Amino acid sequence: MPPPDDSSQPRLATGCRWGAETKVGGERTILYPEGALRLRDTGLQILERCDGRRTFGQIIEELQTQFHDADPVKIRTDISQFLEQLRHKRIVDY
Repeated sequence: MPPPDDSSQPRLATGCRWGAETKVGGERTILYPEGALRLRDTGLQILERCDGRRTFGQIIEELQTQFHDADPVKIRTDISQFLEQLRHKRIVDY
């Protein structure tokens, strides 16, 4: 599968949904047919933006603005790899 391009609109795959929000530790859970995935920190910030409306390019831009001290190329690469892993597990589509 090719990595997302800037016009891709990542979203939760069919059958996946957010679990109940927990107040402890700032974690959220994604429920998917084979199990559950707990997210926090950067992973959570990425996946919360995968709403099917924002493009991959917009998500990258938002996070590059938020983490302005980090290398923009590394941000793009890391987000792309993260989404590819989730796509492989059928948690994200784009």
